[in-house]
Amino acid sequence: MARLADYFVVVGYDLDNRVEGEGQGRILQRFPEKDWEDSPFPQGIELFCQPSGWQLVPERQPASFFVAVLTDINSERHYCACFTFWEGLDSPQLKKVDAGDADEADEEPAVVQHSKLFAPKSLVVVSRLDYTEAFRNCLGLIYTVHVDGLSTPLETVIGNLLTCVIPVAGGSQIDESPVCSLDKVPQSPACDWLLACLQPGPEERENSLRTITLGAGDRQVIQTPINDALPVSGSSVAQLFRQLGIVNVLYLFCAALTEHKILFLSSSYQRLTDACRGLLAIMFPLKYSFTYVPILPGKLLEVLSTPTPFIIGVNSFFRSETQELLDVIIADLDGGTVTIPECVHISLLPEPLLQQTQTALSMVLDPELEFSDQAFPPQSMNPSALKIQDKEIRAVFLWLFARLFQGYRWCLHIIRIHPEPVIRFHKAAFLGQRSLTEDDFLMKVLDGMAFAGFVSERGPPYRATDLFDDLVANHVERIRQEEACPHKVMNHVKELAEQLFKNENPYPAVAMHKVQRPSETSQSTDQSRTPFPVLDDVAVQLFIDHAVAKLKSSPPVVKAELKSMVPSGPPLGDIVDRNGNVMANSARRLEVVRNCITYIFDNKMLEAKKLMPAVLRALKGRTARVCLTQELNQHVLQNRAVLDDQQFDYIVRMMNCTLQDCSHMDEHGIAATLLPLVTAFCRKLGAGITQFAYSCVQEHMVWTTMQFWEAMFYSDVQNHIKALYMETDDGNQVSNSQDQQDGSSNRREISALELAAEQNRLWPTLSKEMQMERVQKEESTVFSQAIHYANRMSYLLLPLDTSKNRLLRSSGLGDVESVSNSYVTNSIAGSMAESYDTESGFEDAESSDVANSVVRFINRFVDKVCNESGVTNEHLKALHTMIPDIVQMHIETLDAVHRESKRLPPIQKPKLLRPTLLPGEELVMDGMRVHLIPDGRDEATGQMGGPPLLPAEGAIFLTTYRLIFKGTPSDALVGEQIVTRSFPIASLTKEKRISVTLTMDQFVQEGLQLRSCTFQLMKIAFDEEVASDLAESFRKHLHKLRFPQHVQGTFAFTVGQSGKLVLEPKTKDKNQSLKTLSKNLVKNAKRTISRQYVGRKKEVPATWENRSNFQSELDEDEISVSEEVDQSALTLSSTIRSSDRQTMSNVVERACCRDYQRLGLGTLSNSLTRSKNEPFRISTANRMYTVCRSYPGLLIIPQNIPDSTIHRICRCYRQNRFPVVCWRHSRTKAVLLRSAGLHAKGVVSFFKSPNAPTTVPSQADSTSLEQEKYLQAIISSMPSYSESTGRNTLSGFTSTHMNTSESSDKLRQPKIGDLMKQVLGNKEDVPGTFSRGALGQKAKVISLSQPKVSGKARNSPRGKWGSIRGSGRLSAYNPDIGTRLAGKESPQPNGGPNDPLFLRQQKAYLYIIGDKAQLKGGKQDSFQQWEVIPIEVCDVRQVKNSFKKLMKACVPSSQTTEPNMSFLRLLEDSEWMTLLHRVLQVSVLVVELLDTGSSVMVSLEDGWDVTTQVVSLVQLLSDPYYRTFDGFRLLVEKEWLSFGHRFSHRGAQTLGSQSSGFTPVFLQFLDCVHQIHLQFPMEFEFSQYYLKFLAYHYMSNRFRTFLLDSDYDRIELGVLYEEKSDRRNPQVCKSVWDYIDRLNKKAPVFYNYMYSPEDEEVLRPYTFISNLKVWDFYLEETLSDGPPYDWELRSRQESLAEETAEKADTGAPKSQRHIVWPCYDNLSKVMPDAITKLLQDLQNLEAELGQTSEKWKDTWDKIKTTQRTETKLESKPSFSSSLLMSSNLSHQRRSQGVCLQDSRVGSSIKLGLDCEASATSTPVAGRPSTSTLYSQFQSTESENRSFEGILYKRGALLKPWKPRWFVLDKTKHELRYYDSRQDKDCKGVIELSDVESVTVGTPTMGAPKNVEEKAFFDLKTSKRMYNLCAQESSNAQLWMDSIQSSLSDA
Repeated sequence: MARLADYFVVVGYDLDNRVEGEGQGRILQRFPEKDWEDSPFPQGIELFCQPSGWQLVPERQPASFFVAVLTDINSERHYCACFTFWEGLDSPQLKKVDAGDADEADEEPAVVQHSKLFAPKSLVVVSRLDYTEAFRNCLGLIYTVHVDGLSTPLETVIGNLLTCVIPVAGGSQIDESPVCSLDKVPQSPACDWLLACLQPGPEERENSLRTITLGAGDRQVIQTPINDALPVSGSSVAQLFRQLGIVNVLYLFCAALTEHKILFLSSSYQRLTDACRGLLAIMFPLKYSFTYVPILPGKLLEVLSTPTPFIIGVNSFFRSETQELLDVIIADLDGGTVTIPECVHISLLPEPLLQQTQTALSMVLDPELEFSDQAFPPQSMNPSALKIQDKEIRAVFLWLFARLFQGYRWCLHIIRIHPEPVIRFHKAAFLGQRSLTEDDFLMKVLDGMAFAGFVSERGPPYRATDLFDDLVANHVERIRQEEACPHKVMNHVKELAEQLFKNENPYPAVAMHKVQRPSETSQSTDQSRTPFPVLDDVAVQLFIDHAVAKLKSSPPVVKAELKSMVPSGPPLGDIVDRNGNVMANSARRLEVVRNCITYIFDNKMLEAKKLMPAVLRALKGRTARVCLTQELNQHVLQNRAVLDDQQFDYIVRMMNCTLQDCSHMDEHGIAATLLPLVTAFCRKLGAGITQFAYSCVQEHMVWTTMQFWEAMFYSDVQNHIKALYMETDDGNQVSNSQDQQDGSSNRREISALELAAEQNRLWPTLSKEMQMERVQKEESTVFSQAIHYANRMSYLLLPLDTSKNRLLRSSGLGDVESVSNSYVTNSIAGSMAESYDTESGFEDAESSDVANSVVRFINRFVDKVCNESGVTNEHLKALHTMIPDIVQMHIETLDAVHRESKRLPPIQKPKLLRPTLLPGEELVMDGMRVHLIPDGRDEATGQMGGPPLLPAEGAIFLTTYRLIFKGTPSDALVGEQIVTRSFPIASLTKEKRISVTLTMDQFVQEGLQLRSCTFQLMKIAFDEEVASDLAESFRKHLHKLRFPQHVQGTFAFTVGQSGKLVLEPKTKDKNQSLKTLSKNLVKNAKRTISRQYVGRKKEVPATWENRSNFQSELDEDEISVSEEVDQSALTLSSTIRSSDRQTMSNVVERACCRDYQRLGLGTLSNSLTRSKNEPFRISTANRMYTVCRSYPGLLIIPQNIPDSTIHRICRCYRQNRFPVVCWRHSRTKAVLLRSAGLHAKGVVSFFKSPNAPTTVPSQADSTSLEQEKYLQAIISSMPSYSESTGRNTLSGFTSTHMNTSESSDKLRQPKIGDLMKQVLGNKEDVPGTFSRGALGQKAKVISLSQPKVSGKARNSPRGKWGSIRGSGRLSAYNPDIGTRLAGKESPQPNGGPNDPLFLRQQKAYLYIIGDKAQLKGGKQDSFQQWEVIPIEVCDVRQVKNSFKKLMKACVPSSQTTEPNMSFLRLLEDSEWMTLLHRVLQVSVLVVELLDTGSSVMVSLEDGWDVTTQVVSLVQLLSDPYYRTFDGFRLLVEKEWLSFGHRFSHRGAQTLGSQSSGFTPVFLQFLDCVHQIHLQFPMEFEFSQYYLKFLAYHYMSNRFRTFLLDSDYDRIELGVLYEEKSDRRNPQVCKSVWDYIDRLNKKAPVFYNYMYSPEDEEVLRPYTFISNLKVWDFYLEETLSDGPPYDWELRSRQESLAEETAEKADTGAPKSQRHIVWPCYDNLSKVMPDAITKLLQDLQNLEAELGQTSEKWKDTWDKIKTTQRTETKLESKPSFSSSLLMSSNLSHQRRSQGVCLQDSRVGSSIKLGLDCEASATSTPVAGRPSTSTLYSQFQSTESENRSFEGILYKRGALLKPWKPRWFVLDKTKHELRYYDSRQDKDCKGVIELSDVESVTVGTPTMGAPKNVEEKAFFDLKTSKRMYNLCAQESSNAQLWMDSIQSSLSDA
């Protein structure tokens, strides 16, 4: 029984005491005055009565009621029901208030005086029971008695309230203090003022009904719950869901369980209390154990910044103060929102539980949802009443917890039974069996305080049970079967809800409430109110004393609590691995594991070795690991199993592999089952010395986790204690056991918990001695186990070599105090992370250190487990003294074992294989034994089928040129293969240390991950024999070689020298001519540089500063000649002595010059006497590199521009790279210029608006004029300009060339406007491409195309050309550029009428492709002869980052299964294809513009990256010459090398440029060429391999070609002209071009057999990303002999292979078959194409016959010429004239179609360049179009005509004989016939497999006349008979023989 109310308190406004202007409350009276012993009076009640503060108000407020909850120091909750009403203050009281206010008048000058003020007064009931309604009624009654002045005295009512006693639950009693049941109080009229109470009938006595009255004519029934373990929620849960919604409440639920801070806001106090109560109710069976304050007073708001979790309610009035809380989840009940701060991550329920819970909740709360779409919804679908709904929601959560915690009792360890049960929960096992180890939510819940309370409350096996115990034990099966079916779940929920409701309302029918309310009149009238009187405390105290005395005298009613054994429910079945790993569980794998173990113990080592790799793979699955432990267990006899060395080695390997894949939690108990085994398996090392397996399996995380050891210890203790009681019970039952023997075998084993429950039940019946004996026995059991575990732990924690102190690196628990000296033993580091007793951590690093740390770890363990399991102090002390001895003893035995184990013969490791080196390549470090670990590519790891080639064991070699791994796969099945992976050191982009655990091995090894930009990744783990300092020196050497001090340290320069690293060259220079050159340069520069420019350094590229050693003489100032240069001083003869003229004259032989002469851009004859009519000339202004260092010595400029102008112009451009001509269109004579972007100042002054006031000095002004003049000169050099008159409108423009080929030309032009649209609007209109107010200005924006042109045009915004204007001020660009560009499309694509506007527009002569960012605010020139096209350039940084991502996509460092980490996703994220698309798009645009006769100047960034790409691609697309070997070389030499692309800087080739990182601009260009090559395979003389070869060697530094940043640098180093002259070492090629020439002469490796060029063909490739392919250069891998780009290696390897083959060729015949693996073999080598093979065979035959073999190229050319002549002879080509080679068949190319080769069909698929149906080119008669060419080539290749000719064939019934062209195809094994020889379509096929016989036939009706009889023959097939007839008998015989022979062949 319990008191309904502990205290009654009256709290009022404190008029005397005001703190800081705020009112206070004070307790006026409290009853009883003295505290109850069992519940002290809670402090601070006055704060909670007015949570928002005590204030006086001018109007009377309505009375209010709420319940606050206070928690005392013993975490007991006190419910304070506050009833507040307002009383008027009389005048003397008011004066007090006024006086108080006057004191504070300084602070508040304007105090508003009210005539009457009202003060709050609260009546409070404090109780430990939560009966909100009863309290509301009782306090309301007291108030009514006071207000209405009823006759009953208030003291009586209050006295009755305080003496009312009710049962806690169902009449049962829990309190220790015996309190008499109410019905025992005698009822007599005399003591009517005492508690009046209905006398219940005897049957009701046990029921939870109590009727109480307070003696004022009232009566109310209180229903107590049947079981008080279940929370009482009323309708608060349902209300909470209504206020916040399902998802929000689930968030709060998960947040409360995972210990987050939760704050409720509402303007209603009662709602706050209800919401908090509701949240706690759904957490059942877990109990919330942190701060719980449903109503927090405003004065205590600082509580909210507490670091511990809480559930708190606060009035919305204080909302602003809750804003700055960063880690609090705020639930606003009034607004229905839950706000979760960014820094808070709430773990949600695991799926599918979350989904199922949400579904169930919505079916409860919103049953209509399910039927809302039905045509005939059921009639009554209203949700249940609120009270019922409340229970249904709670039932859903009960059901949820039953699923979350199912089987939890099977993971309880009982450590002690007597005197009190001690129980621990095995978290790891629980999570492991549920396969939820990864689940964040469950992990947090199990670690939480609430769950710890749950275990201690519900763990004991013998106690009272409740609804949850029943559910989790007996309904698991039902829940599991129904979980997928929501309706069945609902039925179950409804059943549970009914039980919950019944518990709360045992008598729903009985509801007697007779309580008076205050009358209306008394509420409305103010005057009659008297203040609440002071109560007579003596009278109230009398009541209380009287009741207490009565209760004491009456006999106590003790109701026995029903205890029973708690059912455990079904054990957890093993749930399949989360990832549904069927493979891991397959029976076949388990069989492999079992067989292997059997082989090992039967000593069949060879068999075991073969199975080993498969076993190690299988052990990744859990079942295989469990299987391994079971199998090994069977081989242990009497705790010992002695093995020989090899057996021991294999067993240890398997154990290591098993442990390695276990997590440190050991959730599947595998380490636990291995623990006894590692102390059982051993081998004899010598006399009396045994090595156990534990010394070899120490390096696993699991041994260092305290939780693992605790769980192990507890489970062992449980087993021993169980055995202890089983023995005693068996002793008593010996007699019975005989007769029960048969039956007992099928009885299931009794669980430890059941046993404990039985013992607990018997405990009270035992005698004291028996009890003591049992307690002692248990205690000593625990003690002996502790000793045992101290031994076990020392075994696994002390390393074999105690002097080494290997710290387990990957322990991850790093920050341990004592790790500071980094000498802690292998596995202790981790374990000490939680160590509290570590000393300072600076101990001597001696071997004792290992012992100390182990001792400390074991001590901590022992302390923890012994305290928890109640070991006596004496025993604990004994343990502490024993542990150091145990450890010391073990160290001594280990020393002996270690000594002996060193003497063991080492394990046979594979022999190290030597790599083949290039001539001149030398080893820097000899082979170090390493393992090559598989990376993220599937091919070599066996994921794609086939045995895994990786991991492989071998050695890594560091040479002056490459890093080479060579070894053999670890998998025995492919052990004879050789794996090679190598890459040039220069291409290394990233090196990082990793630690690797190999499957085979227990050790965690140091490793390196090396990534190269040739798309290789080497993950290597150093073998344990490699000392760590050796590995370190390897890293240093690698770094030194990768980033030499100077470019002369790279392999291209050091090749052939001794292997010592080249040191930095001295400042004294070897090259004499260079010295002179530089001196003169400086002299002349100094003489002419004007003062004001001497200090200008900003235009010089940064790298010059890094070159101090070479610039010693140039250091006086940066050379940047500015003013007029003295011409006489700079002529060739005067500047350079005769000895140096040789050097300068070499300039003329450079690529540029040869190309300029080819293009007719001027010669160097004699520049003074040259005819002036040539528009361009070759200027020598830069021959000393004074104008621009990064340009070549000779430049093409307009004829009439003097050299002096150039010096001025160049200043406007970045890096002085002014516009120069680099190519001229042979037909339109338009020129292509390149330059850098303008300097910011240059832009403004150049494009300055004419009316702007000049603020720039006149000198700059003149410069911009010069610049304009320069551009004008370029424009006037164009024939189209000089011929047209005045303003060049379109009509005039056609004069030069349009009329010559008007029709074809119009067809050739794609829509430039559209092209432009794509280029400018790339990125689909990035925000910001439109200028802010551009369209708002008066500028006229003309839509590019008619609205109905195409889908693309329709969707694009009409003002697309707005993007041309910069995004600054509205610039003065003419808005009609695009329109003019588009103006050439005279025939409208959709055939609509021409817009007259388009014809009026004119076309610019010069288009400047500029960077959008630079061209802000420029203007157009007045005559609009040039036009600026702003585009967005890809920044160099973008290229760098994109390439990094591309490398990670193509060569991932580790396997990943995440869908968003797939290859295609990563490729897309890298944006590499987008960058290619942009470059190609701009290039195609420029090609179009040039082709229409406009010149183009590409002026982007510094003019050496994107500019170079675009300019090179434009030339490649426009000029077929550049698509030949010579042309491509010339293009690269001219545009990339001479025009100063910064190869060294972008390739980060030296120490100086290391920080800038690798930026593959040239690789990007080669990729673009590869894309074009794919689309036009017949236009290139070189093959794809040629491009890959260049790509590889551009990064490899093997040749000097791609080394320095400009010609100037090359001259400076003296390498520009030496390439040809150096004949000393013919082996070493310095130039990649010479090397390619040599190779090309020998073999057709670079040649494209499909080469069949068109004359003057302009290529226009598709640039959409969908048309681009990933270059296989990025994806290929050849593990057989490394990258296939160093040819000497291939020839050497082949010769070596032949030698070894000859040696080995002794006995067995060698198979001709060879397995080709895509990632292992080099496909082009093992499966060459037919032509290469034939040429090779031809050479071999010539060699055999002793003839001098002809060069392959000559042979090829001969074949081609013969083909041509044959083709001319025959009217139609047949197979014999391989169409491939018929280059005379020049074919009309498509301007926009491209032929895609399908695998079998030669179809030509037309793809429009833009999405419009473009005008297709009409093929000229007599020239078959490309598509037919491709299709013929395709089909003829697949045909093989063995025999062909005309035969007459008799038709089917009644059809005549007809001549047909028959073809016998032996390859396809068929006989086909056609209408005629030329016919392409086959009319019929006779399968030779169906032919039964070929016989001589006879002429039949309608047979051809004049034919001999013998010419007829019949062909009989299984289907029909064919009658055939040849022209003569001999022919017929031939046919019959041929058919017969092909039949017999088959």
